[in-house]
Amino acid sequence: MKTKLLATAVSLGLAMPVITEANTSSLSIEQRLALLEQRTLAAEKRAELAEQKAANLEKALQNRQVINQPINNTTATTNHTEAPHLIETNNQYGKLKLYGDVEFNTDIASKKGQLTSVNTQAGKDKDFGDYDKWGINGRILIGLDGERSLENNNYAGFSVQPLANINGQIGLDDANFYFGKKESWQIKLGRYEAYDMFPLNQDTFIEYSGNTANDTYSDGFGYIYMMKEGRGRSNSGGSMMFNTKYDNWYFETNLLIEDGTSIFTDGEYHGRKQINKKNVIYVRPVIAWNKDNFKVAAAIESNVIQNAYGYEDKNTGEFKNQSKRNGYGLTLGWNSLKNDPTNGIDVNWSTAYLDASNETDFTTGANILWRRLQLGYIYAHNDIKSYALNYDSDIDNEVIFGPGKYDIHTLYTSYELPNILDMDNFKIYIGAYYSVIDGKDIEVKNSDKDRYGSRVRFKYLF
Repeated sequence: MKTKLLATAVSLGLAMPVITEANTSSLSIEQRLALLEQRTLAAEKRAELAEQKAANLEKALQNRQVINQPINNTTATTNHTEAPHLIETNNQYGKLKLYGDVEFNTDIASKKGQLTSVNTQAGKDKDFGDYDKWGINGRILIGLDGERSLENNNYAGFSVQPLANINGQIGLDDANFYFGKKESWQIKLGRYEAYDMFPLNQDTFIEYSGNTANDTYSDGFGYIYMMKEGRGRSNSGGSMMFNTKYDNWYFETNLLIEDGTSIFTDGEYHGRKQINKKNVIYVRPVIAWNKDNFKVAAAIESNVIQNAYGYEDKNTGEFKNQSKRNGYGLTLGWNSLKNDPTNGIDVNWSTAYLDASNETDFTTGANILWRRLQLGYIYAHNDIKSYALNYDSDIDNEVIFGPGKYDIHTLYTSYELPNILDMDNFKIYIGAYYSVIDGKDIEVKNSDKDRYGSRVRFKYLF
């Protein structure tokens, strides 16, 4: 309406001098009328152009209204925080969103390296230095998400999240493409993490309590199995997932294809260098039920490719398969923070069991978050059935160590300081942990029996 009034005003303004000139001119009446008609048509043309420009300007302003909009997505935990966005546009090909996540840490840790199980036995004596470790680390994540949805709920999209680390290295968090039907089904391909079967919640600092597949399995060190070997974000392969929802039920199957020896540091497992013959395929089905504040999920992850990697027996020349890895997990949770952000609680209990070649691992843990304070405990039991000491390709004989059983106990805590400088997108987390190993059949050096540390994390979302 405003643009039409503008056009009319412009037409009248242009027409007035024409009428005045027509009245004072010495031309004939017919010539005057013809000239007046021409100039009126020209004025109407200019008014149409002005109306079109005004409409384009109005549309451009609407598209820019989402830039630098205030941040309203804040919750009590880092895992549940939905990142705000810096820019979001909407056009015929869907929405495009740019956002970021800054995370820097100041650490004080007891000793470099993980808890030692059999790594300091005869022939595997590796001293990592018994000294306190101080450090500053962190990264900046820049995320770009795109998605297009149709009226029939069909949709497709992508996500890419490059990382710039403080040590000068460039990494990548997620890079995936997905498509499907809203609230029905989805297929995802690329680099991502599937369903979390061992949520640690506000896990500010527990990285030295043992190894998970988020890093690698350091041979001879304590291992805490958490149903993450087939979850994704591999540095040597990619994933494909299908998921669907029905009522309160959620179903998911993830396939991870990778070099199976990549989860072992230097490709070494149980004291032997592994020979990779073919890629593994982890199949990881998950079934979950969620209603109100309660959730429960069960999952299996298993490598379905036989003889994917292993070693050759020096005495017989026979290939020994080491690629058997079958995991089972169950997790329960209760979260009332959405209904009561002040006094609500978030509780998780998880358990996982791994049946692998010459090894079985059992892990269980629980954590509770209340009033921004979290306390957690993890128990892990490992049973190493054989371990080669003094193993070398030039030595015909090797010493087989085993069996070896040990327990790992880990306590951790964290606290969130919100709204730093009155900014709801700037938080500080203070975290600490203590982890100890108890060897049942393994004599562990005193300097390798425990680890502890504290961290201050600066978290800024944009």
